[in-house]
Amino acid sequence: MTSPITLCGSLSRFAVGLGAAMHEAGYRALGLDYRYVPFEIDDLEGAVRAMRALGIRGLGISMPFKQAIVPMLDALEPVAAAIGAINTVVNDAGRLTGHNTDWQGAVAALEERVDLNGTPVLLLGAGGAAAAVAHGLRQRGAALSLCSRRDEVAQALAARCGARHRAWEARHDTREVAVVVNASSAGMADVDPQSPLAEEALRRDLVVMDIVYKPLKTQLLAAAAAKGATVIDGSRMLLHQAARQFELYTGEAAPSAAMDAALAAQLGA
Repeated sequence: MTSPITLCGSLSRFAVGLGAAMHEAGYRALGLDYRYVPFEIDDLEGAVRAMRALGIRGLGISMPFKQAIVPMLDALEPVAAAIGAINTVVNDAGRLTGHNTDWQGAVAALEERVDLNGTPVLLLGAGGAAAAVAHGLRQRGAALSLCSRRDEVAQALAARCGARHRAWEARHDTREVAVVVNASSAGMADVDPQSPLAEEALRRDLVVMDIVYKPLKTQLLAAAAAKGATVIDGSRMLLHQAARQFELYTGEAAPSAAMDAALAAQLGA
C-alpha cells in the first residue's frame, strides 16, 4: 500500500522554485513523505479554502499577501500578531495558524556578517516584510531608523516597534548608518527594478542587505558591491526563514546543510 504524502507549498503572484528546492531537499535528507508545490495565485480566499479542503499541511506566503491573509486565519502566533503580517500558515486538522519566520530569517542572515546589538541600521520599507525585519532588528538591539514611500505607514511602524522615522526623501543620507536593509519592493524585477538608494549613499564600510530575490543580484547590491560594501543577497534570508518553516511543518530539526546546498544549486552558486 502506498504511504500517504503530506503536501506543503507556497502562495505567490509569481511563483519560483527556490522554496520547493530547499524543502524537498530537506524531506529527502530526513526520509519524510512530504512534497512541496509552489502555487501561483490571484484568488487568495480561494487558496485558503483549498488549504482547508485538501488538508495542505503548510504554506509559505509571499508579497503581496502577507497582511491580506491575516483575517482569513483562525489564529496568529504571538510574534506574528505583534508584527501584523505572516509568511507561514500551518494547518492542524483544519485550524489555520499564521506564523512569521521572516524576522528570524532576516536576523540570521545579517548575523552571519555583523553584530546587530547597538548597530545603527536604516530599513527601507514599511510593508509586511519590513515589519518582520524591523521586529527582528529591535529584538537584537539594533538602533533602527526606517522610511518608506508610504510615509504614514512608516511613521506608524516606527512608533510600534520603537524605531526612528525618517522621510523617504532623506533615505540617501547614510553617514551615521552601518547597515542598510532594503525590505521594500524597490529592486524587484516584477515591480520596480530601480535601486532605492543613490550610488552616492553607498560606501565601502557599509553592510547592505536586500531581501529581494527576484532578481538575486539587484541594482542596489550591484552598486554596493562596486563600492566595496559587504553585500547580503535575498537568498540568505530565504534559506533561514525556510528552515524555520520546515520545522513548523514537520516537527523535525531542519537539515540546513542539505537545504543550503539545494538553494546554491538552484542559484548556480
